[in-house]
Amino acid sequence: MNDCIFCKIAKGEIPCNKVYEDETVLAFYDLNPAAKVHVLVIPKEHIANILEINEDNSKVVAHIFEVIGKLAKELKLERGFRVVSNCNEYAGQSVFHLHFHLLGGEQLSLQMC
Repeated sequence: MNDCIFCKIAKGEIPCNKVYEDETVLAFYDLNPAAKVHVLVIPKEHIANILEINEDNSKVVAHIFEVIGKLAKELKLERGFRVVSNCNEYAGQSVFHLHFHLLGGEQLSLQMC
């Protein structure tokens, strides 16, 4: 995707406040945090959203959740955290590149859970 902002971030074309990176995943702090800790975890491969997960790319998604667990420990979120992925417009997806919000560091509201 030439115009995908997360693809550009993953390629290093746009800077980010990186928390973690490996060959398939990038994690960085959200520019508009919704919690004290708000990290976005994305695959470097362009996948638009959850509806595009299939047997060819599901290992990347499994790896993302391994990374989320590691980050939660490193960021001292053991008391509790939330992982959210919005899918399409009605759910509030604004960047159409699969991403997971790791939220924590404070008591989170139970609204919309």
